[in-house]
Amino acid sequence: MNEPLLRVEHIKKYFTLPSGRLLKAVDDLSFSVRTGETIGIIGESGCGKSTLARVLAGMITPTAGNLYFKGQCIPAGKRNRNLQRAIHLVFQDSDSAFDPRMSVRESLKEALYLSGQAQGEDNRRIAELLQQVGLENRYVHAYPSELSGGQRQRAAIARALATRPQLLIADEPVASLDVSIQAQIINLLADLQEQEKFSMLFIAHDLAVVRHISDRTLVMLAGKIMEIGPTEDLFTHPAHVYTQLLSDSILPAKPHKESIATTPHLWGKDISAAGCLQEIRPGHYVRREI
Repeated sequence: MNEPLLRVEHIKKYFTLPSGRLLKAVDDLSFSVRTGETIGIIGESGCGKSTLARVLAGMITPTAGNLYFKGQCIPAGKRNRNLQRAIHLVFQDSDSAFDPRMSVRESLKEALYLSGQAQGEDNRRIAELLQQVGLENRYVHAYPSELSGGQRQRAAIARALATRPQLLIADEPVASLDVSIQAQIINLLADLQEQEKFSMLFIAHDLAVVRHISDRTLVMLAGKIMEIGPTEDLFTHPAHVYTQLLSDSILPAKPHKESIATTPHLWGKDISAAGCLQEIRPGHYVRREI
């Protein structure tokens, strides 16, 4: 079997809260990302999705565990420029990708410089990037504040593509956009992935979107993987009770005790000692015990 593009082994990220309590935001996660595939990551707010994204993108250092990119171990906190080019994060808040004092052109030029783009090819490549993401060239001198939310997200995607990444991590990329714009951005990402052949981690609350765009889906709860498998198999035959609740769209963002009476053991309980993942069908794993 070919070596996966990215292999995650027992990654942990813990934070000490002001109260002294230890928050296990990401708690012993292991999975792999194959070349060209999309993995959807779902789970309620606070389950560790965004923390995981930032660990994988090199923005924060894991507490423990190992990451392997194309079979090579990535030393914690010691990413080289080649790896920075290879893995890019697209934020939910597109403002986070830009310096408000820089125009779209200046921001893309900076990304091209960091990627090692030869001087003199900037204008051609910038025009190419804007065309790829469906942003008219007249916006090249616009500042972030002069763009709509959808336009900023397109520009953010263009900036991420500037380095020709092999792995794109999209952290709730459409959550802050109008519903009318969300489908455009999702379809754009799918089209770009087909063109550029990059792998993608797609983090979202919208299960329909994840089902539409993902090859495999990973379900997180309290920093742990509850279930992971082929997307259609996971949504059609969810094996973990938490996945079933998500699939039935009956899990509220802040559940009340009476609304989850069928699975009270999922809430208010330390799941750090939960059982290991077990393969129930080819490529489909579920955590049997909580």
